[in-house]
Formats: sequence, C-alpha cells, structure tokens
Amino acid sequence: MNIHEYQAKALLRDYGCPVSDGRIVLSANEAKTAAGALDGPLWVVKAQIHAGGRGKGKFKEAEAGEKGGVRLAKSVEEAAEEAKKMLGKTLVTHQTGPAGKQVNRVYIEDGSDIERELYLALLVDRVTSRISFVCSTEGGMDIEEVAASTPEKILSFSVDPATGYQPYHGRRVAFTLGLEGPAMKQCVKLMGQLYKAFVEKDMEMLEINPLILMPGGNLKVLDAKLGFDGNAMYRQPDIANLRDETEEDSKELEASKYDLNYIALDGEIGCMVNGAGLAMATMDIIKLYGAEPANFLDVGGGATKEKVTEAFKIITSDKNVKGILVNIFGGIMRCDVIAEGVIAAVKEVGLQVPLVVRLEGTNVELGKEIIANSGMNVIAADNLSDGAEKIVKAVKG
Repeated sequence: MNIHEYQAKALLRDYGCPVSDGRIVLSANEAKTAAGALDGPLWVVKAQIHAGGRGKGKFKEAEAGEKGGVRLAKSVEEAAEEAKKMLGKTLVTHQTGPAGKQVNRVYIEDGSDIERELYLALLVDRVTSRISFVCSTEGGMDIEEVAASTPEKILSFSVDPATGYQPYHGRRVAFTLGLEGPAMKQCVKLMGQLYKAFVEKDMEMLEINPLILMPGGNLKVLDAKLGFDGNAMYRQPDIANLRDETEEDSKELEASKYDLNYIALDGEIGCMVNGAGLAMATMDIIKLYGAEPANFLDVGGGATKEKVTEAFKIITSDKNVKGILVNIFGGIMRCDVIAEGVIAAVKEVGLQVPLVVRLEGTNVELGKEIIANSGMNVIAADNLSDGAEKIVKAVKG
C-alpha cells in the first residue's frame, strides 16, 4: 500500500525527521489560504499522485501549463494559481504510463535552499531477507539514469536484524554521501529515525529523493515516498486510514474485497488461475503462443463459487479483454466448484468473448460434465498448452 508525499512527511515528522512545513489543498478555494499559512519567500507546489517523476511529468490539458507536477512560486498568489492549474488535471510521468493520473490533491510547502541533492532509501532485500540502506551522492530527478549508467555511485548494504540499526550504519551512509561535521551527526540520527519508522510501521520501501544538504550544513527530507506491506495493515490501522482508493486500479480494488490476488496488465487475454506459480506459467505460455495476458489472477486454493463468480466479473469488466482462459488444477480447489462459479458468472454478466476452460485434478470429470451440460459456448482444453493455443487462436482468428 502506498501513501501520498504529504502523508509520508507527516509520518516522518512524528519520528523526528526534518521536513518542510506544508499544507494540503483539495480544492481550488483552499489554495490561497493554504499558501498564506506558510512563511515563504519561496513556495513549492507539488501534485500528489502515487507515481514518481512528477517534476519531469507533463499535463494532458493545455490549461495546466507546461511546468510539470512540481513548481516554484514567489508569492502566495502565484502558489495558489499554480495549485488551481493542477487540480483535476491529468499528469503523465514515466511511471504512470500514457494514461496518466488525475491530480486530486496538491501540496504546498515552504521552499528550501539547496547546496547538494542526495539519494537515500530503505527497502526489504529479498535476497538477504534483511532491511537494506541504499544511498548515493547523485540525488534528484535523474537517479534512474545514475543507476543505469554509473551504478558504482550507489552504495547498498543490509542491516543484521540481530543487532538492528547501529550508529556505524549511519556513519557509513554519511561517509558515502560526503557529509562532515554537524551534517554527519544529523545523518547518523536521521538513519536511526528512518530505520525505526520502517520497522514499526511495516514498510516495504522508504525513498527520500532528494535528501538535501542546505547551505547552513543541515539535512532535510525534501521528498518522501513510502510503501507498506499490505498484509500487515490489520495491525497498522493508522496507516490503513491513509489509503487513497482513487489512486488504485478499480479492478484491483474490487478484487481485494474478495481476497483475490489480481494485478491488471496491458494484454488482451484474461486469466483465471488457482495458485501463483500456475498463474505465472499461464501468462508465460500465452506469450509463447503470441499473445499478451490482460491480468494476473490467483483465486486461491480455497475459492468458493461466489469468489469465482466475482473473479469472472472483474476479468470481463476490463475492456481490453478479447478472450478468457480459465486454468484450474484442483488440489484443495475442486473443479466442480470452479465450473459452477464460471457458469453462474456467465449467466449473470453474459459472455461476449471466447472462453477456454482447462480443468484438472479433484472432481475434474464432474467439473467437465457441468461445463458440457451448461449450454454455454465454451471451448474445452485438455492441458495448459492446448488451452493457451486455443484461446490465442480464438482471439486472433
């Protein structure tokens, strides 16, 4: 689960991290009041969407201007005007894709003098199963280019969970970033604050880009992006309350209500599978036969008829779907339950695209019999390869 920048900064402020003072704006009428509550003499106006690259982004609407999603203003009136230009408009960045995201919130904060821009992140290293620090002296909007062209400028190291964060971890980051004197002491303290927040709030990723060194020698968190473990939200109600559902794919949001593992993709063949490994194999073989999967969908090992029905509805709600492949291996899951769910869904939402069903495992014969006697125009498949070949042929043929 992700949250907005202004929410991330409020959370980090609670842990003692140095962040700028700012105000959130939800409507154009609030913009001037929000900007006027800050001291200036420089204001920064930031579009709030769950995507990076805002500074280099472009708005689809001409009236929003050509300055991107992060803008400087030299007066309260100018800050308010820039905020009004962004609200309700669609911002396109390298992370949003061509569709972009609508800006429903704008954050106005005090400007900061910048001597150096640095990069810092904490994340869960899947290789070591530990929390890792990642830092670089090359912070700012071009960090992706740094990672691609000069990876030696990026330091990464993990923290032993037996000891947790220690001051020498912070000193290592400070040395890498070239910090001295008071800035080094601040860095050691800040690293401890960030590590504490990361662990206590069940984060998966904490990115500060940039972390800035100001002319007076002080550090400040100028931007922050936080991601949380969705499976831990039951013990983080304060974080769960920060969720902005308008930033999420409507199909993925609907799937989460029924405990379905669904991720929307850009292809044309919808997939309903039980088991993550089988789902990945299904997507791979669809690509092998020359098409693209429209989604990852794992209905789980204990799916009910109702859950299967909802899964089918979600697949068919995607306008890009030109065909559907149901691929079920019945271990814990029974093939007859899947068959009943598919039939119930088709009767409720209709079937406008080709449907291929491959069933194997527990109660497979009963499941095939239910499908065969349903009167539906369903294409039966004997195995995974056969199913993929038939659905691709049906879609392209």
